[in-house]
Amino acid sequence: MGGPMAANLVKAGHRVTGFDLVPELLATAAESGVEPAATAVAAVTAADVVLTMLPAGRHVLGLYRDEGLLAAARPGTLFIDCSTIDVADARTAHEAAVAAGMRTLDAPVSGGVVGAEAATLTFMVGGAQPEFADAEPLLAAMGKKIVHCGGAGAGQAAKICNNMILGISMIAVSEAFVLGESLGLSHQALFDVASTASGQCWALTTNCPVPGPVPASPANRDYAPGFAAPLMAKDLGLAANAARACGVPARLGLTAAELYAAYAAGTGAHEDFSGIVRTLRNGAATAPTSEPHRDAKDGTPA
Repeated sequence: MGGPMAANLVKAGHRVTGFDLVPELLATAAESGVEPAATAVAAVTAADVVLTMLPAGRHVLGLYRDEGLLAAARPGTLFIDCSTIDVADARTAHEAAVAAGMRTLDAPVSGGVVGAEAATLTFMVGGAQPEFADAEPLLAAMGKKIVHCGGAGAGQAAKICNNMILGISMIAVSEAFVLGESLGLSHQALFDVASTASGQCWALTTNCPVPGPVPASPANRDYAPGFAAPLMAKDLGLAANAARACGVPARLGLTAAELYAAYAAGTGAHEDFSGIVRTLRNGAATAPTSEPHRDAKDGTPA
């Protein structure tokens, strides 16, 4: 996602120096007008703002401290981390940046690769108001919704809560389609009803997990990832850890985390997170038949 985000900053008139560990991605960014740097440290030495997007908190902290980004940047540089990481790691990164004389925000995103390319991302931002005000024009070049969620780590908190909703929603929508198939209901008929009724949600109307009803959804590309299942598994794992730490009995969130962890470790390793419908469908095909629910009053099947 960082590549198209950087390209949109170039389109908005900003000079962007970039680095990526994957040479092919760096070359693609260069084609979009990003000036390639030989190292991450070289990319930040003359920057006014540093944006990072990395897989996990340990990568952010390692890059900030061990790899020397904080030491290499000029005092007062604004660091904006767009990774999705643990809230505690985000706060630790914030503290490290402030101790090094930098300004900082956590600003994870929602919208996937499609949103990054179209500059329609949602940014969930944590940090102080002055830093948010300085960053907002840059973020607006990459997204259509920028929300200041609170202090350091608040952006990450909003992101993991949002993605817990999304993961649970996708499982619910997928289970509904599998049930509809078992009842002889066509995908289109269920979509036409639910998309304009109380079952309407993003997982249904934008990222529909079955082919047909939403032509742009990954289901029509054999589940080639827009938002990869391992990323959803990571985000749900972060939400599950936070729920346990806070003593929140998030039963659906914990179950969703377990389902996506198993899916991402198996057939979903290189698929979009909506592909979990196939795992659920396979489970339905092998599940034992349950006794029908009986009415409590007379014992007849309900």
